[in-house]
This record gives sequence, C-alpha cells and structure tokens, in this order.
Amino acid sequence: MASISAEERHREIMELVRLQGYVSNEDLAQRLNVAVQTIRRDVNALARQGLVARHHGGAGLASSVENIAYAERQVLNRNAKEAIGLIAARAIPDNSSLFISIGTTTEAFAQALRQHKALRVITNNLHVASTLSSRTDFQVIVTGGQVRFSDGGITGSTASTSIDQYRTDFAVIGISGIEEDGTLLDFDADEINIAQAMMRNARKVFLLADQDKFGRRPMGRLGHLSNIHGFFTDRPPPARIRQILKDNGVQVHVAQDAGVKTTRRS
Repeated sequence: MASISAEERHREIMELVRLQGYVSNEDLAQRLNVAVQTIRRDVNALARQGLVARHHGGAGLASSVENIAYAERQVLNRNAKEAIGLIAARAIPDNSSLFISIGTTTEAFAQALRQHKALRVITNNLHVASTLSSRTDFQVIVTGGQVRFSDGGITGSTASTSIDQYRTDFAVIGISGIEEDGTLLDFDADEINIAQAMMRNARKVFLLADQDKFGRRPMGRLGHLSNIHGFFTDRPPPARIRQILKDNGVQVHVAQDAGVKTTRRS
C-alpha cells in the first residue's frame, strides 16, 4: 500500500474500528504500511477528538454514552470553533433576541457577539452569561436549574421551564454528533431537553458544529437537520449531509469558504 496522508490514515482507522469494534496498533500499522509509532500518534489524535477509544495496544469504538471532558473540549479544535463562532455571529443582527445553549462552540460564538449592540440573550451556560454580561446594552437572562461543576452548564426541569417562558428570534445550539442520515445526537438527556425547548421557542434555529461531529454517535436523539434553519461549520460537510441540508432548505455557512482561518489542532 502506497504511503497516504495522516487524514487518509485517520479515515481508514475509523472505518476499520467501526467494522471490527477493535483493531490492534500492529494490525493497523501493517494495513496502512506505516510504523507502529505513527499509528499510536494517529490513535491518540483520534481519541482526543472522541472519534475512537484508545486502548492498550489498539483502538476501539468511541463511547456513545460519555462525552469528552470539558477541559479537553475547550482546547479541541479551538481555532475551528472560533471561526464558526465568528461566521455565526455575523448572521445575528443587532437588537435581536436569542437562546444560546451549552457547549464550547457556542461559547466561542458568544465571544464573537461582544461587538453587537442591544442583544437580549437567554442561556443555560454560565460561561456565555459571564462573557456577555459586561456589555451594558445587553440583557442577559440565566435560566433556573442546577449548575454543573464540570462545565458551568445549568440543567434540570427548571431550566427547561425557564426556556418555555420566552420566545426569541434565534436559538443557537451546539451538538455532540451528527448521524449520516441527518439525526442530531447528544450525550446528556437534560441537555437534549433544554436544547429542544430552545428550538421550539425560537423563530430560527442555528446549529454550530465542527467537522469532528460527523461520525460521532452519542446515543441521545436531539432532532434532525431538517429542524434547523442555518448550519455553521468549519469545512464543507460530507456529500450526504450536504444533500440533506439542500433538500430541507437549510442555509449552510462554511468558515473556510468565508475566508476565516480554520487551522486544526490535534
């Protein structure tokens, strides 16, 4: 087998893991015609992105029930998330009202909103609230509920009830995974309930997701790409996803196409 790029190796590794459930580093090195040390680096990079699970001597299926730790998600693909946040912020007019959900990409979006004027923001994300509360012409409302120590997210039935008391121009949400058929997936049932409340109480729904969300398979179903109005990402989506978005009239905004830097960090 001829030498292939790291990106191609990563795709091959993920496909083999999907088919077999577990593949040893030695088998991967033999199949891909590279050193075992190279495979270890590849597996480590994929594991940091939550795309495979790293085991002693090999790689297995990533967990469908547990997300990557918040501290790791903060630095994972940071440049891509900042670029997505920037192009999504451009789509929000001054004097708008919006829900903003839990997530590191939505936190990057909040950072990009600080140049706006007279926004009204309702969020269950303490980091988003802290970022935007310094603006004297913004109105920032934090939902009720229980604050999670791990990531500053506010969850529980009280948070969902709080969301249902409002109607906004936009809901801006993140996601943990997107299935090939367009199903939107996440890990936490509370987060899913709150994001769904935001979606049903907003006039337009914007989804923010970097390329690593394609192929991740959390077990919780949040909705479908047909439920959103705008999709913001760092690179062009896979062909099947593009077709689903087109069929449902969803506007696609790609940071790479907009000339925004999307350097990936492994």
